[in-house]
Amino acid sequence: MEKQWWKESVVYQVYPRSFNDSNGDGIGDIKGITEKLDYLKELGIDVIWLSPVYKSPNDDNGYDISDYKDIMDEFGTMADWEELLAEVHNRDMKLIMDLVVNHSSDEHAWFAESRKSKDNPYRDYYIWRPGKDGREPNNWESTFSGSAWQYDEATDEYFLHIFSKKQPDLNWENETLRHEVYDMMNWWLDKGIDGFRMDVINFISKEEGLPDAPNPEGKKYAGGGQFYINGPKIHDYLQEMHQEVMAKHDILTVGEMPGASVEDAKLYTDPNRKELNMVFTFEHMDLDSGPGGKWNFKPLRLRDLKENITKWQTGLHGIGWNSLYLNNHDQPRMVSRFGDDTRYRVESAKMLGTFLHMLQGTPYVYQGEEIGMTNIRFDSIDDYRDIEILNMYKEKVVEGNEPHDKVMESIHVKGRDNARTPMQWDATENAGFTTGTPWIQVNPNYTEINAEQAVQDENSIYHYYRQLIQLRKKNPTIVYGDYTLLDEENEKVYSYLRTYHDQKLLVVTNFSAEELNYEVPAEITEGELLIGNYIDVEGKLEKTIALRPYESRVYIG
Repeated sequence: MEKQWWKESVVYQVYPRSFNDSNGDGIGDIKGITEKLDYLKELGIDVIWLSPVYKSPNDDNGYDISDYKDIMDEFGTMADWEELLAEVHNRDMKLIMDLVVNHSSDEHAWFAESRKSKDNPYRDYYIWRPGKDGREPNNWESTFSGSAWQYDEATDEYFLHIFSKKQPDLNWENETLRHEVYDMMNWWLDKGIDGFRMDVINFISKEEGLPDAPNPEGKKYAGGGQFYINGPKIHDYLQEMHQEVMAKHDILTVGEMPGASVEDAKLYTDPNRKELNMVFTFEHMDLDSGPGGKWNFKPLRLRDLKENITKWQTGLHGIGWNSLYLNNHDQPRMVSRFGDDTRYRVESAKMLGTFLHMLQGTPYVYQGEEIGMTNIRFDSIDDYRDIEILNMYKEKVVEGNEPHDKVMESIHVKGRDNARTPMQWDATENAGFTTGTPWIQVNPNYTEINAEQAVQDENSIYHYYRQLIQLRKKNPTIVYGDYTLLDEENEKVYSYLRTYHDQKLLVVTNFSAEELNYEVPAEITEGELLIGNYIDVEGKLEKTIALRPYESRVYIG
């Protein structure tokens, strides 16, 4: 297995709007990130992934870009960004940018031209179609609910938007458009960035003819994902992108790929195919979704998680590379979702961190994860800011007459704003995030859960994460070792083995609030404790391990 710097790195995702506000306007900004770089360096972070900071009208919190080569006014200036990059590099860290090229904003200059007339040179940068039988060109549903088509009076045609109607999809069939994108990527790389996280990059190739989606339930609109997820030309486009951009630089590339299977990911990440370093899979993020999808949640079955993680760990081993994450800006907080965010918040956050960081792949830490930040429960829909939440509430409660309380419970459990409340820096007003009025309310538990308190407490989640990250830097078995699942049938304990040359690591994690005994498999006869999330554990491996609630242990032998 070829060694690479990005395999040995730990990435930290910064969501700029919610990270740190330097000027008191209630919105996190670039100078605010620069102020906190020493905190990230001390944590042991190698790479910072910056969620979008580009010029944007902010319909979808910056994922609707109106100028790919400029900075959003609320976040600062290009000079601020250049200072951030220099300061990141001064600390021997790297910076990767979000690449959002499935769609642009409808306020991008390309789209302003595109909608002027059918023969405008930019018309074909987007996907336009005439209506069909007095309605939309097909029955596809937008990810943010409603039709995926928007009628535009100026030319009496519709444009496609898989996401918000202010996010028209770019037409990757157009070669000139593709080369505009590659030029823009090279422009940022020439400025010195170290790679890209690519937003829904496996959506960029659409099926020819854009056929109607099957609609057995006879709904007004139906999910058309099978016609644009992992589409017919996706590998052609990524290989062309690699040739025009990535091949010239030693960078990290990770593609966000909803709907990508292990078999798809092998193709995307096999270095011989020259596409991407790794992908973000969504399969493990859907294991607690019921038949109705994301908002119809069910408890996670540990055996489902084992089966899924094992499939990816073994499927990509020796071929491609895994990305490892349990939360990000689009997912609820992991300690609320997979742990216990009240009685065993510290223990379960450390256990989940152990489970993740000991797997094979590149770990991604989402801001606040390292201090155990939790989900938020706003009482009023008016306190939420996310377009996905607000559209869903309108569709289900206002138009669909579903009970308010039931829908709010779904939002409390699965809403994206759970991850977007401001970073909790200290116990002062607004958690030290801003001296102004925050753009979204701070979680009221900031007085107990904050970075200042965590840094001062040597037994905190923060210091445990520092240990996990340091171990990874010192021990190649954690990075490159084979993965073997143990005790597959166990409904409470997830245990696995990592093997590299003649070294073995035994990872044992209790995913329950129960005390229980774990029988070590007979073939594992010795080991010394490498790390554990309870502080009073003896060093030698015993045949039976008495596990406390959410306890995790790693033995080396």
